[in-house]
Amino acid sequence: MLKVLISGCNGHMGRVLTQICQEASDVEVAAGFDLLGQDNQDFPVYSSPSVFVGQADVLIDFSAPAALSSLLEFGLVRKMPLVLATTGYSEDQVAAVEEAAQQLPIFRSGNMSLGVNVLAGLVQKAAAALGQDFDIEIVERHHRRKVDAPSGTAFLLADAAKSALEYEPQYVYERQSTHRPRSRQEIGISSVRGGNIVGDHEVIFAGRDEIIELRHSAMSREVFASGALRAARFLTQGRKPDLYTMTHLVQEVIF
Repeated sequence: MLKVLISGCNGHMGRVLTQICQEASDVEVAAGFDLLGQDNQDFPVYSSPSVFVGQADVLIDFSAPAALSSLLEFGLVRKMPLVLATTGYSEDQVAAVEEAAQQLPIFRSGNMSLGVNVLAGLVQKAAAALGQDFDIEIVERHHRRKVDAPSGTAFLLADAAKSALEYEPQYVYERQSTHRPRSRQEIGISSVRGGNIVGDHEVIFAGRDEIIELRHSAMSREVFASGALRAARFLTQGRKPDLYTMTHLVQEVIF
């Protein structure tokens, strides 16, 4: 039985993850964490990870960047693997995650969907083949409540393209303040916020007289929750301290 802790259990994604875990016959939610500590779940809910004294195998976080320091401290003290599904971390926070990963297994991804990460692999291959002659633009669309922009997934896709290019691209987020033609060495990233769009990402390769578009649309939040649980299973299979991503999981699934 896989015993899971859920950080952000009362949020939108936390509730979806809770349902996914409860539907799995081999998973038990040991406890949840919520800033208000509202105990309206079928398991105990604490306001802080430090209050939890029970046993668990892995912690999955779908909360907010502000919770990171307490989660890393908890993981280091308890030597517990962490699945970090929250986006919007600062550079200092990313550095803190990388430092903690030297002492315990941490799984972090800008998007927990297996499909999105397959898309990232396709973007990398397309950039390697087309990058010199095609302009790359990324358009991401999310619901009106999402606070960070661009999305973590947009950066994941941009970084996938960047890794295959022979030049160092510049990420451009807005163009109204510039009055010049588009540079060849740009990757444009545009954000749309509205309605209840779960998540839609489009990567455009625009060349001379031809356009290639790669796109992923999430129809529900379950794809992210299922991916996070899959990451938790991956992480608890005797992984050594390191920083793992969906790339590692995808490679294991494929090969």
